[in-house]
This record gives sequence, C-alpha cells and structure tokens, in this order.
Amino acid sequence: MTSQPTPHKAGDGPGDSGTGLQAGLKNRHLSMIAIGGVIGAGLFVGSSSGIATAGPGILLSYALVGTLVVLVMRMLGEMSAANPTSGSFSAHADRALGRWAGFSIGWLYWFFWVVVLAVEATAGAVILEGWVPAVPQWAWALIVMLVLTATNLVSVGSYGEFEFWFAGIKVVAISVFILVGGLAVFGVLPGVDSEQAGLSNLTDHSGFLPNGPGSILTGVLLVVFSFMGSEIATLAAGESEDPQRAVAKSTNSIIWRIAVFYLGSIFVVVTLLPWDDPSLADKGSYVAALDTLGIAHAGQIMNFIVLTSVLSCLNSGLYTASRMAFSLGERGDAPQAFARTTGRGVPRTAIIASVVFGFVAVFFNYEFPDSVFLFLVNSSGAVALFVWLVICFSQLRMRRIIQAEAPEKLVVRMWLYPYLTWATAALIVFVLGYMLTDTEHDGRKTVLLSLLVAAVVLAVAFGKERLRGGRRAAAEEGTDKVPTG
Repeated sequence: MTSQPTPHKAGDGPGDSGTGLQAGLKNRHLSMIAIGGVIGAGLFVGSSSGIATAGPGILLSYALVGTLVVLVMRMLGEMSAANPTSGSFSAHADRALGRWAGFSIGWLYWFFWVVVLAVEATAGAVILEGWVPAVPQWAWALIVMLVLTATNLVSVGSYGEFEFWFAGIKVVAISVFILVGGLAVFGVLPGVDSEQAGLSNLTDHSGFLPNGPGSILTGVLLVVFSFMGSEIATLAAGESEDPQRAVAKSTNSIIWRIAVFYLGSIFVVVTLLPWDDPSLADKGSYVAALDTLGIAHAGQIMNFIVLTSVLSCLNSGLYTASRMAFSLGERGDAPQAFARTTGRGVPRTAIIASVVFGFVAVFFNYEFPDSVFLFLVNSSGAVALFVWLVICFSQLRMRRIIQAEAPEKLVVRMWLYPYLTWATAALIVFVLGYMLTDTEHDGRKTVLLSLLVAAVVLAVAFGKERLRGGRRAAAEEGTDKVPTG
C-alpha cells in the first residue's frame, strides 16, 4: 500500500536556490480569488452570442454548465482538501491514474493558459488603445504583460494583492449591476421608467425557447469555456496558511457564486430588454442592458470592467501556468529548473517560460491571426472539458485510496459517490460528442484540434514512461550483476 504523499517544497532538493513555495496568500486573498475566479471576461464579452442563439433559454444553458462545474469542483475539492498541492488535479491524476495522466493533463492545462495570456493581452490592448490611441496596440499588449509578469515575479503575496483588487472590482461591479437591474425589472428603481424591462421578456418574442430546445445545448457550447478558472483556488490554496480550510471554503461556496454572478446577471440582462434586441449584438449584452437604464457612459464603464476582468485573467493565468509548470518540474515531468524557487518562494524560471510562450503567441496573433494563432486557440479550446473529465476519473480512484489510508482527511465529500461522478463524466463526454456535430460555431474544429494536441502530448507521455521503465530495468539488471561479499 502506498502512503498518502505530503506536499514537498522545491527547495528541498540539491541545487535549488530557494526554499520552495511559501504560504504568502492571506485568507482574504484566497476568498477573493475563489469568488473572482468564476467571473471571467467571457461572461461580459461572450454572453451576447449565447443569448442570440438560445434566447431567454440561455439561462438553462448557464444552469446546466454551472451544475457541471459545481459537481466537478466538488470532486476536486475532495481531493485537494485531503492533499493540497500546487499541481492540483494534475498531481491527483498522477497518483490516481498514472504518471502519463498527470503529465498529459498538466501540460495541456499549461498550454491552455499560455494561449489565454495572448488572447487576454490582446483584448486588453484593444481597450487601452481606444483610450490612448497614441500608443499602438502591440505596445499596450507588451506593457500589460510586462507589468503583470513583474508582479508575479516579486512574490506570491503581490499576485494575491493584485488579484484581490482586480477580483474585488469585478465582484462589486456585477453585484451593483444585478441590484440596479433587478430593481428596474420590477419597476422600483427611482428615476428609471424602462418600457422594455419586465419578466414578460422571458416569454414574449417567440417564447422562452424561440429557437427550439436544441438551442440549449448549442448555448452550452458557447458558454462552457467562460467558466474555466473555477479551479484556480485549489492551486493557490497550496500557498496559503491553511490549505485544507481554504479548499473546503472555496468548494462549499461555489454554488452561490455561480448562481449569483452567472445566473443572476444573465437573468437581469434577458429581462431588461428582449433577447432579439439588435443592441445586444451591436453593443454587447451588459452595455445594452445598462443603456436601457439611461446610465451615462455605459460603454466606457463596461470597458473599464472588462479591462479589469482581462487584467485579472492575465494575472491569474500567469500564476496558474507557472504553478502547473512548477509542479511538473517537481515531479520530473518538466525541466528541473521549473521547480526551483527564489528566496521569496517564487518559481522564477516557470514564470518566465510561461510568459515567453505567451509573448510568442501574442506575436502570432498580430502576424498570423487567421492561421497559426487560430490554430492555437482552437487546439486549446476543449482543454477545459478534458481537465474536468480527468478530475472525474481521478476522484473515482482517489476516494478509495484516501478512505484506505487517511479517512480523516475526507473533510469534503463528493455527493452520491460514485453514481454522481459517473453521471458527470457521462455528461462531459456527451458535450464533447455534441460539439463534434457543431459546424456553425467551430465546435467540431475545436474538439478535433484539441484531440490532436492531446494525442501528441499523450504520445510524449507514454514515450517518456517507456524510457523511464527501460532505465529502471537496466538499473535493476546492473544491481543484480554486482557481486556481493
């Protein structure tokens, strides 16, 4: 029987320059990272296409994906509370399913986030260039990346502080939007008399599902990727003073976070104005909703909020990618330099390697947007679903391991184990299968290219395992030949 591994520090090995990751994140940092982690820029930017596809029924799409995320995060919370580690689900897969699984999903996740760095840096640069056109877009992207790289290089505490305020602005903004919009919908907002607002918008204009029940699943494809980031709190918990408590608190609160910020805000949007209002596509769902309330400079207000979300996503993306690279280095699945830390507990090499790839992706975005960069985006698009699927299968195995070795560590438990875990895995496979039928929104291309990249990473993983097994066998053979006495 193998023993439950305890998190070890990178600095424990020979040649390490630091003392490993340090507990530099405060409870308020972890709380805000957990809350803000579910509010991505995709919620503000991409929701209009979902509403145009499914009408008010997009609420069911968000509810379906939200339920999926809650279940997956419950599984991850169970494993991470029992064994907090910077590698999170990759480290759990390593032990539960095998080295090949931890290697593959860790590198795919790293690839996803470094591509996100390029996407978000470009999105932020577009907004900043609109405010200060004298500075070219590529320069803004460079400035944003350099500033947040410097922040992450200083200490984990500086990352936590920046993320605390970035996430805080997002949370306050969306909370005010829900409050003000909700009052307007029920006709009790002083000074505002919106003729369009009302619950009737949910059923008028061709009904709640104007494009048929199938649009709910199409809506799922459009909104599922805006939920990526919920798992960041479990990676960050390893650098907090009380990882187990942080993971448990984050896991237990995700239901209300998704219910309020996603379902609450989308409900306000589709009740403030009809789903087929042209302004939703022209201005974006949140700006159009604010305009119906007569709020001055609604577009610029939303641009500021979106920019904050972009910076938050960049900040967390760089942190997450570097910690996954650090964990891979610790386990011998990445260059050993990735597992080295500075005196402040910062994995400097892992951060620099991640941001360098991000810079390269930004270059591709400007020089080859319709070829190389489009390939990068599409080939990383289904990684979120791959990660969730691996979490499901890891939890099925890890529950038995934890129960056998340290049942007292099961402070968070997946509901209706193992039936609900299998049902969640089946739903994820169904969504992936449905994406293969979607040609209108590039679902098929995204899945096929993501599977191609996953196949390459898996081939490398199995090749690495064969080499490792060959060396182990050669070493054992050499030991057997050494004469005794």
